[in-house]
Amino acid sequence: MASVERLNIHQKALHINLDPTNYGSFAEIGAGQEVVRWFLVVGGASGTVAKSISAYDKEVSDDLYGSGARYVSGERLQAMLDGEWAQLINQLSRSRGSNTRFFSFVDTISARNYAGTNEPHGWVGLRFQLQPGGQPNEILLHINLRDPSNTLEQEAIGILGVNLIYAVFYQLEKKESFFEIIVQDVEKRIEIDYAEVRGPAFEGWDQRAILANLVRAGLAEAVCFPCIGPPVPPMEVLHKKPTVLAPGSFEHVDSAHAAIHNQLLASGIQQLRGELTEKDPAPVGFFCFSAMPLREEDPPPEISDLLERIDALHKHCGDVLLFRERELYGMTSLVNRYTKEPIRFVVGLSLLVRIWEYRYNKLPGSFLEALSRLLPQNVRIYAYPMSTTDLRQAVESIAATRWQWTDTNGWVSARQLHPPLPLGHLYDYILASNFLVPLEIPGTLKTRE
Repeated sequence: MASVERLNIHQKALHINLDPTNYGSFAEIGAGQEVVRWFLVVGGASGTVAKSISAYDKEVSDDLYGSGARYVSGERLQAMLDGEWAQLINQLSRSRGSNTRFFSFVDTISARNYAGTNEPHGWVGLRFQLQPGGQPNEILLHINLRDPSNTLEQEAIGILGVNLIYAVFYQLEKKESFFEIIVQDVEKRIEIDYAEVRGPAFEGWDQRAILANLVRAGLAEAVCFPCIGPPVPPMEVLHKKPTVLAPGSFEHVDSAHAAIHNQLLASGIQQLRGELTEKDPAPVGFFCFSAMPLREEDPPPEISDLLERIDALHKHCGDVLLFRERELYGMTSLVNRYTKEPIRFVVGLSLLVRIWEYRYNKLPGSFLEALSRLLPQNVRIYAYPMSTTDLRQAVESIAATRWQWTDTNGWVSARQLHPPLPLGHLYDYILASNFLVPLEIPGTLKTRE
């Protein structure tokens, strides 16, 4: 079979311009007009561009799209799409509707500011017809911009926008790789951590599976599945919030394990509440796990398996963050993008042992570097106690046979756990420095040490 030539961004924009059936409007706010610029410079733009607008002034923007919503938000994006589409159809459907596939491309972006103090991100939307007079379809994206300068961010948005328009008109059948196609040539420069599709063109596409695949395909560091309400970008739930993360694999989806998981997360939230003042924001809590396998030699879990674990956690009203990386220091980095409030991991002793036993071969500084990344000044680990029987089974399963402990009425706390030397010295330091906070033994078995 002959290989299909991969078009560059210039070729894609020109191909769209030379297709007489495509015609639409562009409304871009916050990062220049980098998408429409491609269509204007490659030639033949009059065949594609009905209108281009950039309403930077807030009063002008409110007059066009209504007031009330934040200017970089899903609500504002939807208002922009509705307004631009209504104008396009009202003005041109009679004269061009019989032979034109209309589209409206919009974005609202918070690009890197002059001082470099903001978290660059934005919303991108496209409403389009697949055939003249057809029902409109819609795709909404939340993106994070990872370039080090405003100029590079604008360039990346321009490429993403052209890729998106080209993909919906000519590559929609490539369902499995559709979002990888959208980020061609800007991989690692733009993350997509939320996507929503609507309309007959996307019949059979599963919303939650799309989000899980964004992580597994490496297009996002994390995606969010709230227990109540639809999925949202992680920024929406983490922004300026004290946060408790309960990491695990959650492969056991039975009710007994679910009860343990909920008790674990609830204890972490309660502990953090006790550290905060009345003026502080209320803490939020999430179960979190990775879309990658526990062991590098294993294949990644199926999307259906990931969604089954999420469903099990949702049954007891647990919000979920699905991460790309297995390592907890990657989770720290992601959450610290959006909040400088306290971040707490709450883990059972078996996971604590795994953290200390794991070989961090990706990092030049191995375990010491991993620990420094995991524990910035606003991060602590809450260690939840474990029964002696369960702890013994856990350490034997990972061949951590040199660990020792004492117990109180059959329960072991983090203070009673003793790693082998020289790891034991580091463990004692983390414990004494309060980076590792032992939680009390539950219920009637609690004792004062």
